[in-house]
Amino acid sequence: MTHSFVPPHTAPAPAHASWSPRLWGLLVVLAGNMLIDALEVSVALVALPAIGTDLGAPLATTQWTITGFAVGFGGLMLFGARVVALLGRRRVYLAALLGFAAASLAGALAEDPSLLTATRVVKGFCAALTAPTGLAIITTAFPEGPPRSRALSVYTLFGAAGFTAGLLLSGWLTGFSWRLTFAFPAPAVLILFVLGLRLIPGADEDRAGQPGGRTAQQPLSTARRRYGFASAAAFLVGLLALVQGITSVSAHGWADVRSTGPLALAGVLLTLFVVLERASTQPLVRFEVLRSGAMIRSALGAACLNGSYLGLLFILGHQLQSLAGWSPLRTAAAFLPAAAPLVMTALYSGRIVARFGAPRLIAAGALLPFTGYLLLLRAPWPPAYATGILPTMLLVGAGFVLSFAALNSQAASQLPPAERGAGSGLYQTAVQVGAALSVALVAALLTGFAPPAGAAPAEIAAACRPALALVAVIGGLGLLTALTGLRSRRTGPP
Repeated sequence: MTHSFVPPHTAPAPAHASWSPRLWGLLVVLAGNMLIDALEVSVALVALPAIGTDLGAPLATTQWTITGFAVGFGGLMLFGARVVALLGRRRVYLAALLGFAAASLAGALAEDPSLLTATRVVKGFCAALTAPTGLAIITTAFPEGPPRSRALSVYTLFGAAGFTAGLLLSGWLTGFSWRLTFAFPAPAVLILFVLGLRLIPGADEDRAGQPGGRTAQQPLSTARRRYGFASAAAFLVGLLALVQGITSVSAHGWADVRSTGPLALAGVLLTLFVVLERASTQPLVRFEVLRSGAMIRSALGAACLNGSYLGLLFILGHQLQSLAGWSPLRTAAAFLPAAAPLVMTALYSGRIVARFGAPRLIAAGALLPFTGYLLLLRAPWPPAYATGILPTMLLVGAGFVLSFAALNSQAASQLPPAERGAGSGLYQTAVQVGAALSVALVAALLTGFAPPAGAAPAEIAAACRPALALVAVIGGLGLLTALTGLRSRRTGPP
């Protein structure tokens, strides 16, 4: 549930809408790749225990398969938008497909956790290039009206289905080898690349579909080109250092340079990023967007919703497989009640938002997962699935159904049209950074309170409760943020 590029107000188009065979093929490429991008996190979640066993890596190291992808995605999102603007959609999209396939194969063959982490960061960057660009291609390649509405509906459905599909595939493939879960996207992406060579429109076709012959993604003139390499590097390395510092504290303590060093480096680099952006004439970040209260509330709320959810799955995946002896497939099936509801309601999310309003849905969507986290905290170890884990999964799934599209909608609600692209980039960055930091904090707590070998159930429960409590705190922060949105709605101008 880490991708939010699908437009929240899409609905099934009338049956009489028609496409050419070329448009059908283009949609297969774009929606198929969106599906693969969306499943990248869930496949790693289920495979984590097997990865740790095979590579001899502790939990603080294997967590990088989740956080590395999120940092690559969120840390390079703004830079990726600049790359697309300068080089053009077609060129960047096709290059990202090749990079994704190569990283998938390298990750599947990795014998060292560091190499596996590097491939995850690369795949995150590739997803940051293709996910928003695919949506932009749809808005220019498909004629306005029923054809575009139907295309957006398909794109929405595939994006929502990706996380669920990843759980099922990983649960099945990890039973044979965790390496298959990282290898299987490569041939699929290469097929999409071959099709994309013929079907993805070039710059001339993009311009032809826009009023006045220009698009928002048209490459800038050579004289105006500025990629922002220094800012992008400072932000990316700063986030990587922050995650490394967080996970090192549990192993080495606060006084060790292996913990304080990365944390200090992160502070310096993230400060440098802000300084560079403030001084730039062509910044990657438009700080004016942050003046919107709705934008800030949406970004923080989405970061808490996504971060608490992934943190919960990280804990349960570790508990159920490493400590309770569950198989990967059984673990994946246990997570489905939280992931599947969004797939079944994705096409109707716009109607739900229009009917009840975004602030109310966001508040309800934050309350339900928070309640589920508290219920799980009270459950004894080992928690019975029907009375312990399942209610939490159902409440989290309902929370996503209510608030996922509403958060997207609210984020841009107070921004002028010219600022909505910049707002979307910042929103997506916040969602991914929230996921990375939440999982890193959870992994640090699980490592710091790890029970000894042969521990009694009571000791195991005590070891997991600090991490579960953190998930509940993150969910509670999201709820408080949502409640401020309700108050703002009551006291603000009509």
